[in-house]
Parts: sequence; structure tokens; C-alpha cells
Amino acid sequence: MVRSLKKPKKIKHRNKESKKGDSSSSSVPSAPAKVWEPGVDKLEEGEELQFDPSAYNYLRGFGIGWPCLSFDIIHDSLGLVRSEFPHTLYGVAGTQAEQASWNYIGVFKISNISGKKRGLVPSATGDGDTDMDSESSSDEEDDVGDASAQPILQLHKVAHQGGVNRIRAMSQKPHICATWADRGHVQVWDFASQLDALAESNAQSSQGGNSINRVAPVIKFDGHRDEGFAIDWSPVVTGRLVSGDCNRCIHLWEPSNDSWIVDANPFVGHQASVEDLQWSPTEADVFASCSVDGDISIWDSRIGKSPAVSIKAHKTDANVISWNRLASCMIASGSDDGSFSIRDLRLIKGDSLVAHFEYHKQPITSIEWSPHEASTLAVSSADNQLTIWDLSLERDEEEEAEFKAKIKEQANAPTNLPPQLLFVHQGQKDLKELHWHQQIPGMIISTAADGFNILMPANIETTLPSA
Repeated sequence: MVRSLKKPKKIKHRNKESKKGDSSSSSVPSAPAKVWEPGVDKLEEGEELQFDPSAYNYLRGFGIGWPCLSFDIIHDSLGLVRSEFPHTLYGVAGTQAEQASWNYIGVFKISNISGKKRGLVPSATGDGDTDMDSESSSDEEDDVGDASAQPILQLHKVAHQGGVNRIRAMSQKPHICATWADRGHVQVWDFASQLDALAESNAQSSQGGNSINRVAPVIKFDGHRDEGFAIDWSPVVTGRLVSGDCNRCIHLWEPSNDSWIVDANPFVGHQASVEDLQWSPTEADVFASCSVDGDISIWDSRIGKSPAVSIKAHKTDANVISWNRLASCMIASGSDDGSFSIRDLRLIKGDSLVAHFEYHKQPITSIEWSPHEASTLAVSSADNQLTIWDLSLERDEEEEAEFKAKIKEQANAPTNLPPQLLFVHQGQKDLKELHWHQQIPGMIISTAADGFNILMPANIETTLPSA
């Protein structure tokens, strides 16, 4: 159970200018490249990590001011499956400000995302205004001044009481969002006006501003006895919501006219804090939960307030879960010990474990199946890694030998990586949450203590539907 962001500071991203023609740097022979192994290798004095630009179709950092523990991507009307640059995305994010009264929800739009420009991960240095600047390698320095390659961030801020533990947007009505506050209440918001303003804007430069607007929530529920982090909208029933707290209770929200009726009688079955919730992608009344007690529970709201079935999924806290929307029998979960597991719900009363990985060195903070490939999922960890896995991959010794022989010409590659490990992204500190973009195949957004990253790994191939 690792959730808080320590010592939040306002984020500003600045360019680091490389010095061309510096004779001192050019005269020093470069050391042979080496693949960095987190948890194994250590940086010596004067060493720094560099990424391979060819590994990404796109990589860019941005921030909305304060660090964000949670965010969500807004479903837009720009196309169900978009594969051509430039891209535009919409999102909502909740802050973890230094003082409770400074918190807000950021409703944002990022446009002009061009794959021809690969930016480095920005650094967070001191206070400042929101911007989209990012560092650039010396090889690409000539492109930094090209305005057509710069992404544009536009942001509307809405005041929020206390820090935002988690925020989720409804897929059927994307302007409706729910937030879990660290003060112990859950609120539902209507951001239609903010999103309409962003959609109608044709700004040619980044816009942030410091003004924070005050908007009344549609509903505020104070029935939880403690704060919480678990919340999810049903993908089957429009407006149906569940929220879970650190006091083991889960409440069901039913839409009613322009508001919601929250069942005061909670679902109770876990022995400790409810950490995450996920509705079934196919069943209207079924949802899953995971808990600090290490269990995953499946609930059916038609048959009472106790779990239909519970299994001991992990030896330590079960932090996060993800229900596969393309293969609804599969559910993934991540634990405090750094491991994550895949289970087949058709075998839930027996041996349902399909796969178990112990690659990460610190607690799993987020896990999510790809919306475009049923066998692919992404994982983030407190070890500052975001990894992408393809469960359909198997070890091929002949192919592996050929690859190792080739890669050794460029770098000393690790030899003990799982064959299902498809991609490793680093550079963010204290990673908290990730999401695949539902409409842009291969795009992932992640949040951490030092801001957001948008990344599109070059080796993530997605099968697009035929025209």
C-alpha cells in the first residue's frame, strides 16, 4: 500500500541546453553503452542515464502544476481508432498540493502531438507555471525551435477540497467525473463546459494560467467512514458507480435523473482497506475488488452484500487490479511485494493462476490491460519503472541467441529478462498511475511525483481493424 506523494513541489519543465562545439566533451572518448538494470546496477559519480530515441515513436513530459496521484483519459469524439500523427488527447487529473486549499482538478487538452519529434523526459526543478517544455538531446536540438513540432497544453483548473486520491471519468458520458478526496468524501462533477471550451479553442501556444475556478459538484457523498482510493464506473450500465474506502466498505451508486442514489448499506467482506475496484466488462451487476488483506473478491450486487467468491491472491497487500475488456475471463493484480499475477476467472474456485511475475523490486502502483491487444498489459512500480508485457510471447532459444549476438555489438544486455517483458520505460520518479489511450493504439500516459509522461514505444504493434 504505497500511495502518497512525498513533499510535493510545483512542477516546471525546462530545456537543458546542450553546448555544441565544446572541445572538452568531444575529446573525451565515450564509454561503451550498457543496458541499465534497475535494482541491480548503480550509478557511479558523473554517470547519467540516457534513453534510446529509436525505442519510442513518441516521448514527452508535461505537468499541470502540482504532482498528481491520479488522472484519467477522456473519451473524445475525434475517432475511435486513430493511428496517424498529429494526435490530440483530453484528460482530467487531481493534484496533491503542498496545502489542502491549493488543490484543484485539471481538465486539460494536449494537441499537436507529433511523432516526428521525440522529446526527452523533463526534469522538475523548483516552482513555476505550467508548460510543455521538455529536454532535448543534442542530436535533435535543431528541431527544438520548430513550432509545428511542439505539443500544446491547454488547462482549466477547478477547485477541489483537499488532495485528490483518485479520479475517474465515465466512458459513456466523458464530461462526468468522480473523485475520491483525502478528506473522506466522494464527489461527482460535470465538466461539460470546460471540455467544450477546450474543444472550441484553437490556441497556438500553451495555456495554463493561475486562476482556479469554483464549480459546485453534482453530488457529494459523506457516507464513507474513512478516506479511500477505490472507485470505478460501470462500462455496461451508464452512471453506475462503486466506491471503496480504507475502512473496508464499498458503496454502490445508482443514477437517478440528474443525480445519484448511494446505498447507505455497504458491501463488506475484506479484512482491511479496499485498494481498488473494477466492474466486469460484460456483467452489469458484477465487480471485483482487491485489498490490503491480499484478497481479490468478486461481488454480485443481486445476491447480497458479501462477496460471491474471494481468493488469496497475494502474500502482501493487493494494491491494484485490472479486468481485461478484450478477454473478460482474465484479471490482473499487483502487489506490495513488487509481484503481479494474472488469473482466469473461469477457474476462480480452483487454481486460477495463469501467470505470476516477480520482476519489479518495489510495490506495484498501477496495472492496466491494453484496450487493443488482449494479451498485453502495462505495469508501473515504485521502483521507477513502467513495463509493458505481452503474455503471448514465449522463449525461442534460437531467436534469442541471434538477438543476443546482435545486441552485444551495441551494449551489454541483461540475460535474465522474462520473455514476456516487451518494454521498459524509466525516467520518472515515484510512479503512481498509468493509462492506455483507448482511441490511440500504443499510447500510454503515466503520472509521477515529477509530472506526466506521454509515451508510444516503437515495438508496440497493434492490429488495427480493417476498413
